[in-house]
Amino acid sequence: MIRLLRLLGILVLLVLLGGLMAGAGGLALFYHYGRGLPDFAQLADYQPPVSTRIHAGDGRLLTEYAIEKRAFVPIGAIPKRVIDAFLSAEDKSFYTHPGIDPLGILRAVIVNVKNLGGARRPVGASTITQQVAKNFLLTNEVSIERKVKEMILAFRIERAFTKDHILELYMNEIYLGIGAYGVAAAALHYFDKPLDELTLAEAAYLAALPKAPNNYHPQRFPDAAKSRRDWVLERMQEDGVISAAEAEASKAERLVMRPRPDDIYVRGADWFAEEVRRRLAKSYGETTLYKGGLSVRTSLDPRLQVIADRVLRQGLISYDRRHGWRGPLGRVQLGADWTTQLAQVAPPGGIDPWETAIVLAVGENYADIGLIDGQRGRIPWTELHWARPALEEQEVGPSPKRASDVVKPGDVVAVEPVRASADGTAYPARSFALRQPPKIEGALVAMDPHTGRVLALSGGFAYARSQFNRATQAMRQPGSSFKPFIYLAALDAGYSPSSLILDAPFVMEQAPGLPKWKPQNYTGEFYGPSTMRTGIEKSRNLMTVRLAQAIGMDKVADYAQRFGITPNLQPVLSMALGAGETTVLNLTSAYAMIVNGGRRVTPSLIDRVQDRNGKTVYRHDNRRGDGCQAAFWTNQPPPVIPDSREFVTDPLSAYQMISMLQGVVERGTGAIVSQVGKPLAGKTGTSNDFRDAWFMGFSPDFVVGVFTGFDDPLTLGKKETGSAVAAPIFRDFMKEALSDKPATPFRIPPGIRLVRVSHATGRPAAPGEKDAILEAFKPDQAPGAEGSVLEGVGMAPMEGEVHEDNSSSTPTAGGLY
Repeated sequence: MIRLLRLLGILVLLVLLGGLMAGAGGLALFYHYGRGLPDFAQLADYQPPVSTRIHAGDGRLLTEYAIEKRAFVPIGAIPKRVIDAFLSAEDKSFYTHPGIDPLGILRAVIVNVKNLGGARRPVGASTITQQVAKNFLLTNEVSIERKVKEMILAFRIERAFTKDHILELYMNEIYLGIGAYGVAAAALHYFDKPLDELTLAEAAYLAALPKAPNNYHPQRFPDAAKSRRDWVLERMQEDGVISAAEAEASKAERLVMRPRPDDIYVRGADWFAEEVRRRLAKSYGETTLYKGGLSVRTSLDPRLQVIADRVLRQGLISYDRRHGWRGPLGRVQLGADWTTQLAQVAPPGGIDPWETAIVLAVGENYADIGLIDGQRGRIPWTELHWARPALEEQEVGPSPKRASDVVKPGDVVAVEPVRASADGTAYPARSFALRQPPKIEGALVAMDPHTGRVLALSGGFAYARSQFNRATQAMRQPGSSFKPFIYLAALDAGYSPSSLILDAPFVMEQAPGLPKWKPQNYTGEFYGPSTMRTGIEKSRNLMTVRLAQAIGMDKVADYAQRFGITPNLQPVLSMALGAGETTVLNLTSAYAMIVNGGRRVTPSLIDRVQDRNGKTVYRHDNRRGDGCQAAFWTNQPPPVIPDSREFVTDPLSAYQMISMLQGVVERGTGAIVSQVGKPLAGKTGTSNDFRDAWFMGFSPDFVVGVFTGFDDPLTLGKKETGSAVAAPIFRDFMKEALSDKPATPFRIPPGIRLVRVSHATGRPAAPGEKDAILEAFKPDQAPGAEGSVLEGVGMAPMEGEVHEDNSSSTPTAGGLY
């Protein structure tokens, strides 16, 4: 008995010693791996990377910028069924364990021992707390060392934070496939639903994803996805959070992925979105842009953007067709396997919605083609005869007489399906038109002139072809579209629309060794003393140069700066003809300040920016009116919103300029725009050698700028002026944009007097005079009483000298038309 007791004592002592040694070993292990672990205090103020969302003016989503697509949701806003599904799938004892699950670890050890020597990856027993430690603070390395560190951190995290906070971290951080981080983003990307609208089956499917989301994609692996979802439902039933009936009903539910519908997105506003991105990055930095969860409301009007993209594209194509066929996109040696040959020819960027085709055979008046899907079609002669050969300087060769003059078998061309010819004649099925991506580029900006909000912005023919934004980045010569600001400076200086300016030869000496500068009118003729109105309506270069010299180029440069056209215009006379450089956005903003009565506006694409917490950090319009915050109307007067913006010009001068530019549309170089049938005003612009073509115009509440030209400033060709290339684009845009708007007349400010005068002379009109118009005068002005520029400023040429040189040896020759 004594020996038995002694033996029992020895065993107890050995057990105690073993326990002490194991405890010491454990402490040593924890001490060894616990040193230098990441600081988990950062989890207290969890700021996960969240998507920045850019919205159009109507609230639809324009685009998102993110490193990880995530929408943060606090734990209190996550529905119980979603939480229950994740706990059953990942960690059913989450709310009771101290950070690790001993029973789960034991089960994992048994499974891994059985799998020793096999190819299967070891299974883990990580609790949600351990997953938080790994996802936030450690790596995905599979090792005992990382597992020990994970457990140590889990203990520490459990002591520092509440269970709800730990679960909130997990539910927002976990990756759930298809680029979605967190349960809220996953619900949107898989089912197009917020969390509170998920069915039980959908919540169970999301909970099935953390282990291997790519293996359970509902479209690529439907059987595996459904099996995994049903397993989660069974676990939920076993845990008692759902009934057997609920589990069976949810298992019977089809697993259908519902992509987000297209109508929540704004398509095609790529240049606008990229300009917004650039401005946000400049203001807030790349980190905040891609991780900060900003909510940005822009000024974009999706309807106007669609119109802008379409009419600009159509206008550029129309110009390109006038200047001939440059040949096929490529050529192949035609063989039996022509679909493979066609697939090997890369289509040019921006060809959509056209498609590439290979010419299979050519008849007298048609070309048979094959498409990449193996289908065949035919291009009729009426869709081929436009293709005159393109020559240098935008000239064209003779018209083709047969289809073989245009295409040959083996040619790869761009085509578009058509149903009828231009005159309405119906085509047979599978008829196509020959298309050609234009080389010319352009830009269009539409703006609210009263606020500066940019409503539409198109920066070229196709964003897929070139991301360069010609509306905001291209510096181009505005030509004659700059002239209104010289005339406006003169109106502010006391001139009136009826003031006479001499239209006669003008010659000026340049620097030694350079020829004399001899600007000319577009027609090459001289018209003698003419009213300022006629000068702007007919875009007379010689009148503009004389007027600029009379008021002084320093004043012209000042107006260019105050209207935001260009900050440092050289005070030389050639700049009066638009030889300086500006952007479409800047010039459109300048015209906005004319139509709004002379108030300064700052062009803006962004209305408001909110941070991830919903706090407004930027607002374009910061004005506040007394009484705007009233909860109820109690017969109080409506609030008055103060307008503290400075005037950049006299409102009366601004209206006189509006009236003169309205004459450009009614009687002058912009007459093609009058086809819109609404009150409009504007100005054409063409730079020297026809390199840039512009039209800048407006209605009372809408200002639009159009530019066209080659990226490498080549000539557009003879007679390809602003009125021929840009004005039709403006016309087509305004026809659609104003189709549902009434014909609102331009607002006349107090103080303006309308006097009936002769359009030709600016003097009071006689009774019954046919060319009489109503001219706008200030209170201290009367017809014939204002200043004029009638002296022969500049060196007059010798009698009989012919003025045919329309250019200068310097690059600042100026505008034409």
